[in-house]
Amino acid sequence: MKQEHIKGILFALIFAIPAWFLGQAFPIVGGPVFGILFGMLLASFSRPKSVELGIAFTGKKILQYSIILLGFEMNLFHVLSVGSRSVSVMIFTLLTAFVVAWGAGKMLKLEKNTTTLIGAGTAICGGSAIAAVAPVIGAKDKDIAFSISTIFLFNVVAVFIFPFLGHVMNMSDFGFGMWAGTAVNDTSSVVAAGYSFSEEAGAFATIVKLTRALMIVPVCLIFAWLTARESNSQGQGFKLAKIFPFFIMWFVVASIVNTTGILPEALSRALGTVGKFCIVLAMCAIGLNTKIMELLRNGVRPIFLGFCCWVAVACMSLAVQYVVGIL
Repeated sequence: MKQEHIKGILFALIFAIPAWFLGQAFPIVGGPVFGILFGMLLASFSRPKSVELGIAFTGKKILQYSIILLGFEMNLFHVLSVGSRSVSVMIFTLLTAFVVAWGAGKMLKLEKNTTTLIGAGTAICGGSAIAAVAPVIGAKDKDIAFSISTIFLFNVVAVFIFPFLGHVMNMSDFGFGMWAGTAVNDTSSVVAAGYSFSEEAGAFATIVKLTRALMIVPVCLIFAWLTARESNSQGQGFKLAKIFPFFIMWFVVASIVNTTGILPEALSRALGTVGKFCIVLAMCAIGLNTKIMELLRNGVRPIFLGFCCWVAVACMSLAVQYVVGIL
């Protein structure tokens, strides 16, 4: 963290504190949802330029740090168990996202790169996947802007409607965590939706989502090979270190530390609580950078494509869970 980030972090903190306490008072809504709401309500108002770097840092880096801290409440054997049980669901949702993106993109006559990025964002982990795949396929700024704004729109929607639908369907904590972890796009929205449903669902959703995020690596390798093949090049500029989500590695390390029992239980709980507060803080920052009208101006066709992929993946996740006996 640099000195220029401090003002933006403090700015987001002003809204994160009341959001946290409201989340404690109204757990069915949850602090992350209040955080996003507060941020979005203030996103259109003018603010000092000096806070922008810190807000961006909070929405990205502090979110990653929060997930690492959550690892101190995880038992590694539990992580491996939940992660392995999600693989079958994940394979089908991954294939569904790309197949629907390809078919709907053809029908809507969207550019191939936009279609690929929206498919990747829906299949894996939202903006992070788009940012990773874009340089691999040589996407233009326009393609990236359409894709990220489309995915982010459904990230925000998911935070609000997934917990509601989960309660309506009377889903278990594990079932909802699996659903959110495999069907909601971005890590931030998965964590927000999961913990808004319940603490147990949030823990499950986080593990499933982090397992799913690892799919960035094979997907990017496949697209790098396809792109190199199409252009008769060697895929120059593709580096594994740039796309690998290293915060997942540290989450596993934190889980190992907790599993060994080296840290006192009270300290592990405290670190986990700090992580949950940091999630609310990150949600405020993400909300502060969310201007709904600007997203909608990007065009109807990418949004419709994103909607088709999102609904298809959500339905496929439920269907596979039903078949394998999770629901």
